Amino acid sequence: MREAELLVTLAEIAGVFVGFGALISVRSGGASDTEVVAYIRAVLILGLWVVVAGLGPATLVAYDIAGRDLWLVCGLVGLAGLAVVWATNLRTPEMRELMRGASRARLVREGIVTWVLIGPAWAALILVVLGLFPDRDAALYLSAVVLALFLAGLTLLFLVYAQHPPASASDGAGQPSGGGSSA
Repeated sequence: MREAELLVTLAEIAGVFVGFGALISVRSGGASDTEVVAYIRAVLILGLWVVVAGLGPATLVAYDIAGRDLWLVCGLVGLAGLAVVWATNLRTPEMRELMRGASRARLVREGIVTWVLIGPAWAALILVVLGLFPDRDAALYLSAVVLALFLAGLTLLFLVYAQHPPASASDGAGQPSGGGSSA
């Protein structure tokens, strides 16, 4: 099954994202900035969902589950997992604080990016579970995993942009020496 092999590859890529998120966390000495912690958690939890969702079909195939049954089980597990990911991430104190402290423009911008990716992923999984397009279940499931992986990658990018440069030795305030404000 070509899809199962591709899903395993996507799980491997997600594992790299999880590793990078963990590495950033360790490198920052146990990040204390609320924004950084929220992004690290989001990358890790989304990446883990992609790993599980990517390995699920290959694992179930080993148990001789195939066809519509395979994609129904994967779709149900995927939806349940995505619901847990979403609920877990939104309930963390860091995410609540981040949402309270973020500017409206930033919340809208990041919210749009998130929902443009995760909304279709939810929809694809729902279509798989409902079985409305049984000949497209594999493609829909694969699309959901790819969209979640892309969102994990963008969240990792948001994390990188959220990192604040260390204070420079010149003035201790993070501003380069010998210049004025860049604003």
